[in-house]
Amino acid sequence: MMNVQEIHSQYIEEEFGEDGVIKRFDLRLPDNFSYAYDIIDRIAEAEPDRRAMIWCDDEGREKVFTYGELSGLSNKAANMLLDKGIRKGDKIMTVLKRHWQMWVAVLAIEKIGAVLIPATNQLKKKDYVYRFDAGDIDYVIATGDGDVCENIESACTECPLKLKFIAKGEREGWISFDTEFEKYPDKLERIPTSVDDDCLMFFSSGTTGYPKMVVHSHRYSASHIPTAKYWHHLNENSIHLTISESGWGKFFWGKLYGQMALGATVMAYDFTRFVPGDVMGIIEKYKVTSLCCPPTMYRFFIKEGLGDYDISSLEYATTAGEALNAEVYERFKEMTGLSLMEGFGQTETTLLIGNPYGTVSRSGSMGRAMPLFDVIIADSEGNEVPDGTTGEICVRLKEGINNGIFKGYYKNPAENERAFAYGLYHTGDTAYRDTDGYFQYVGRIDDVIKSSGYRIGPFEIESVLMEHPAVLEAAVTAAPDPVRGCVVKATIVLTGKYKDKGDAALVKEIQEFVKENTAPYKYPRIVEFADELPKTISGKIRRVEIRRNDGME
Repeated sequence: MMNVQEIHSQYIEEEFGEDGVIKRFDLRLPDNFSYAYDIIDRIAEAEPDRRAMIWCDDEGREKVFTYGELSGLSNKAANMLLDKGIRKGDKIMTVLKRHWQMWVAVLAIEKIGAVLIPATNQLKKKDYVYRFDAGDIDYVIATGDGDVCENIESACTECPLKLKFIAKGEREGWISFDTEFEKYPDKLERIPTSVDDDCLMFFSSGTTGYPKMVVHSHRYSASHIPTAKYWHHLNENSIHLTISESGWGKFFWGKLYGQMALGATVMAYDFTRFVPGDVMGIIEKYKVTSLCCPPTMYRFFIKEGLGDYDISSLEYATTAGEALNAEVYERFKEMTGLSLMEGFGQTETTLLIGNPYGTVSRSGSMGRAMPLFDVIIADSEGNEVPDGTTGEICVRLKEGINNGIFKGYYKNPAENERAFAYGLYHTGDTAYRDTDGYFQYVGRIDDVIKSSGYRIGPFEIESVLMEHPAVLEAAVTAAPDPVRGCVVKATIVLTGKYKDKGDAALVKEIQEFVKENTAPYKYPRIVEFADELPKTISGKIRRVEIRRNDGME
């Protein structure tokens, strides 16, 4: 029988440089590869008592799951779904926050060949109506917390579902997921699936319009092995904490696929409200060795005071989801001795650019191209541009199989044509690459500002603004100007200390601060204070809304 490391190793090809850094990686997946059967169930056979997950919540509850238990529970849930008439290709939405039931549901849905569509509990009636209709969704497994079930029921009056399952509670018209699946056997005969079958469908963030539906095959799960192995730097003894809720792609980046493929332990903290000190307490209590969360959360940890907690167990820290500014990088390193290892990818991909273990991270850089991908910077016609030139981050596609890249947008041929033009996958994000191969983020294509002949990326200015003590959040956009065509505008949410000080003097101070800390032509000629910034449900800033309000769209 294989040991834990041999189970994932049979599906990968890897080569390291003399410096110990991964330099070549590829997958060799059989035609019927299924993560749930071929990774989780195989680890469960080899080491059934190996710890797979520590789950706890903000009310003091705790559960520890072994690989054997996850395998058996997912078999029970799969048998239940089959008994209820759900079959291969059917689409099931999950709205399960960070509940332990999510892991059981994900594996069960994959085992029967159905398509999983994760969603956040922050959705409202109109969001569900759009998703049920656009995604051809017939089933839902949802939390009993809050108003989730109520919103789903309201949506069902316009777009009915066949069955609704509730986790954590009971409700009329709903099947209790928790009690019902326990009635079924924990053995399951393997259901045939293809590695290229649809497995997972994400709704994108919708920063510029209605969310698109991103379809992934069974290749996606194995394509996250580099995420965990080289970026999170995990092994079978690691305990990894990713903060993300289960409605987002980052859940699958950091709380399941790569981590459990390595036989590591996933730390799952199920909370309703983010409290920095509570997360630090989790790291201290459970001796977490690896952490991944967005730069904003690291900023909160720094402000909270890391010295109040013993987080000496932490060996590695990574960040993604938004660009990392230099201040957060430097302060975290001062306080912990750890360099934040940034990474870049999308809902449509796995980790495209990053700082794998053994590399030297650079403040302000996302890192280098990961070895699974041929990442280039391209102009608007798909031509690679010289180093130092800003262009679109693209992936040069291979003939045939492209592991780690989505299959396409569901029922959206126009977007698919745009996304895969010129033999490239177009990310819609811009950056430049230096002569050492490090990528520096600039911004979304739609967000780049053209003023007085300059091309100005919002991220550089926002990073400088965030270093000013008055600035809590900032969004930089283009605003109309009769002379220059457009100018740089900064919309700023002030910190509590400065809430009542948003006057002309502060505007001037902020403008001078930017001039002193970056090229003067980038300074915001317009500064506007706001109570909050417009955001998507996932928390990404909707600069398009600010531009539209200013007459730029």
